Amino acid sequence: MSGFERVCGLSDIPDGGVIGVEVGETPVALVRNGAEVHALHDVCSHAEVRLSEGDVYDGTLECWLHGSCFDVRTGKPTGPPATRPVPVYNVKIDGDDVLVSLSKES
Repeated sequence: MSGFERVCGLSDIPDGGVIGVEVGETPVALVRNGAEVHALHDVCSHAEVRLSEGDVYDGTLECWLHGSCFDVRTGKPTGPPATRPVPVYNVKIDGDDVLVSLSKES
């Protein structure tokens, strides 16, 4: 899938929070910090659970099940038990629209 797809409004994501959306059939966690939004694959690399059900703090998204934290900018784990990163996706903000691309070429 190439190009950007509108997934929600900026106002739909709580500031300092996270929501889960679908881009096609791909689950995506959207993390908001003010006007900045980050998109990560919404499945923990350690246990197959939704990251969007976790908590956001200090630039990380914490998995609710075992406490693995992922850097919202890079998807890299910042502590155990996860050792593999989760994919991150490109985001554009157009007015109140949040657009996400799953393509590495966007």
